[in-house]
Amino acid sequence: MGVDVLLMRVHQPGTSPRRRRLTEVAAFVDDTDAFARLCTGSGLPMLGRVDPYGSLRLTSVEMDQLTGELGVLQGRVTDATDRRILAEVSELGLRCAADGSTELYFEGD
Repeated sequence: MGVDVLLMRVHQPGTSPRRRRLTEVAAFVDDTDAFARLCTGSGLPMLGRVDPYGSLRLTSVEMDQLTGELGVLQGRVTDATDRRILAEVSELGLRCAADGSTELYFEGD
């Protein structure tokens, strides 16, 4: 039931979605289901949209809200492992925000 987070570069020459290609740039793999647990119990609007069984795609424009919510959640947790996980996902969000040709994908099981 983990949620993997993938930073993807989008290649889309022209306007046709059929020509859209994605290349993985970086990833966080949620082997222990900890990130999924943190999102579901967060009570925050964007992190609450993360579905442990589905997919969610966010663009670079949405990264300010995402990284803000990750920061709020980081302030709430006391476990060092949870803090490290949130920091890793936040780093992917910051990288996405800095590059408009990328998107962040949350992939549940």
